[in-house]
Amino acid sequence: MKAIFGAIVNFLTNPIKRSILLFVLLVFVACFDFFSLGLARRTFVFYTADTGVIVVEDRMVKHTRTRENDIIRYVEEVLLGPVNPDLLPLFPRETRLISLIYRDRVVYANLTESAAFPPREGGNVIDNFRTLNDSILRNFSYVNNIHFFIDGNAVSLEPLNGFSTEKSTPHTEDLQDYPET
Repeated sequence: MKAIFGAIVNFLTNPIKRSILLFVLLVFVACFDFFSLGLARRTFVFYTADTGVIVVEDRMVKHTRTRENDIIRYVEEVLLGPVNPDLLPLFPRETRLISLIYRDRVVYANLTESAAFPPREGGNVIDNFRTLNDSILRNFSYVNNIHFFIDGNAVSLEPLNGFSTEKSTPHTEDLQDYPET
């Protein structure tokens, strides 16, 4: 016992060895804390308020025990909106997730009726649903398809005949005719 105690004291009297030991302990505690929290990195896509350019926010979201709950947590975070105040939310602030079911690699998400309207800050409803659709597919590789509902009514991501969902800005193909400035 004296030999072990003497070796420990001898080891700790050396400042370099003591620093290395403290660093290893700090790394171990940090790794334990990170893995016990169960965080997962998720990307969130929003648009800038002034130009409408796509901006990606990375957030650490708590990982849950089921895939369905992970998707629910993600959609609820999207509905809360961006962290940066210069970015536009995808849906009006009062929009809530009524229910979400994940079955056979398909997500069925039912949102409140306020999701049918653009946010006060601006935006296009169909584009916002497409952005949410693409974001879920990007963050959850095990999802193949998503069906959105607003108060139980199916949402079509395709524009209606005779009704344009395009913004008033020119298409990128149209910009090819203009010289660069």
